[in-house]
Amino acid sequence: MTSWPLWGTIVNTVAVLVGALVGVLIGKLGQKAAAKPSAEGGDETKKTPTESVMRAMGLCVLLIGISGALKMNNVLVVIVSMAVGTFLGEILDLDGLVGRLGAFIERRFRGREGGIAEGFVTATLLFCVGAMTVTGAIESGIHHVHTTYYAKSLIDMVSAMVFATTLGVGVALSAASVFASQAVLTLLAVLVGGAIPLAVTNEMIAVGSLLVVGIGTNLLGVTRIKVMNMLPAMFLPIVLVPLFALLPI
Repeated sequence: MTSWPLWGTIVNTVAVLVGALVGVLIGKLGQKAAAKPSAEGGDETKKTPTESVMRAMGLCVLLIGISGALKMNNVLVVIVSMAVGTFLGEILDLDGLVGRLGAFIERRFRGREGGIAEGFVTATLLFCVGAMTVTGAIESGIHHVHTTYYAKSLIDMVSAMVFATTLGVGVALSAASVFASQAVLTLLAVLVGGAIPLAVTNEMIAVGSLLVVGIGTNLLGVTRIKVMNMLPAMFLPIVLVPLFALLPI
């Protein structure tokens, strides 16, 4: 089953659905508990269990990213890809573009259908846009390795649970978006992967793994890297690997 290209996507979809449903349940229980008077004051500065779990997931993502990046064959390809790709991403301001798109969609749907649409749109943007989505699709589609999507599944499940406590069942509906977007990208990787040499895909995954490292440090609160602006770097090995093969280095 794990050799099936869409396996990682299915796991991610189920994780979002389960996390969201648990979050909806917690939200309802929280509303009931809030209705009862409390005799004790809580420590508002104390981290919640979900925040601690997110930190733990950040460490796991960091480990996965580092292990993937170390599999690179040509460090120069990775360095040039990261430098040029990030430069292009900053010029295009992909992070800002996604942010503006999300804000526009949220404004359009805010207040409709009791918040269901808002929950769906917010969660869809969170779960479907990012470096792990693209890196995971390449790994699953070409190499049938689902490590990145497994890590993304855990992060998305915790995030879905947190969002669903306030945004409700609309977050659960975003599971359909997760399946659709990742399935399309994975199947595209399956179709295109045969035309791309293995040396190129290995470097693409190595660069993508570095972006995953950035996501991990962001989750830990160590950095605030605009990882979306680095996304073009993943595709530069398609040009750079053949070019570097011609150079006497």
